[in-house]
Amino acid sequence: MNRPNGFLFCADPLRPNRPDPHFADEAAAVRAAGAGIALVDHEALLAGDEAGAVARLARGSGPYWYRGWMVPSGRYAALEEALSARGCSLLTTAVDYRRAHELPGWYETFADLTPRSVWCDGVPDDPGELAARLGRGPGIVKDFVKSRKHEWHEACYVPELADRDRLASVVGRFVELQGSFLAGGVVLRAFEPFVPGGETRVWWLDGEPVLVTAHPDTPDRLPDPPLGPVREAVRRLGPRWVTTDLALREDGAWRVVEVGDGQVSGLPAGAGAGELFAALTAAGPHR
Repeated sequence: MNRPNGFLFCADPLRPNRPDPHFADEAAAVRAAGAGIALVDHEALLAGDEAGAVARLARGSGPYWYRGWMVPSGRYAALEEALSARGCSLLTTAVDYRRAHELPGWYETFADLTPRSVWCDGVPDDPGELAARLGRGPGIVKDFVKSRKHEWHEACYVPELADRDRLASVVGRFVELQGSFLAGGVVLRAFEPFVPGGETRVWWLDGEPVLVTAHPDTPDRLPDPPLGPVREAVRRLGPRWVTTDLALREDGAWRVVEVGDGQVSGLPAGAGAGELFAALTAAGPHR
């Protein structure tokens, strides 16, 4: 009989022998599912000390799902290597993590279900040239992973992509605010108007929806979208544990706003995740 999968949580920076308090309820759900917990030093991992980050892990333990704060794709690959050196493994490989975590990895698979997008590695010398590939109309500025939607008019929304001065201003401010946290490069997305009501976050494991929650930004709102076309795209994408955020466009079409790696996607307040972690615990070593 295979042993249950373990979970690699971020440690509490002040009490490194405990999971970060943000994930305490999830750690309890994992224990209730009969899975083991190990801890990783997130700060050490980001600082480039991946060996130190996993120094507390028992050799030969695992396999593990990572569950914690976001990690840049390059640092996740370093984590995978450090675990391998200790005879451990991750159930989401570094290749699959990048594919689900960064827009260039998942965009082609979801192209018919998500707003049109263009991107470049790093910061574009001329954002207008990048925008020309997308065409006229309003747009959104983000990086490979996140936007700054809370600075909507300052660093996110561009009323007209053909307005080069305005576009350059928004891109410049976005890059300035992201600073060293800029992930991959700059993305421009066509703006699509969505109806009020929040987004739905769907948690997929091996191509099946295991949990449907609200988005963490709107925990009191839970739309009910059809999942058939999204299911097919998730299966084509490949990574085992992913999330999709869906919203209803004004014309009645459900659209995929974002795809993410489930290991670093946020659960909304009050979401009962016991079923999700039980499924992850019992999942086989391969899809």
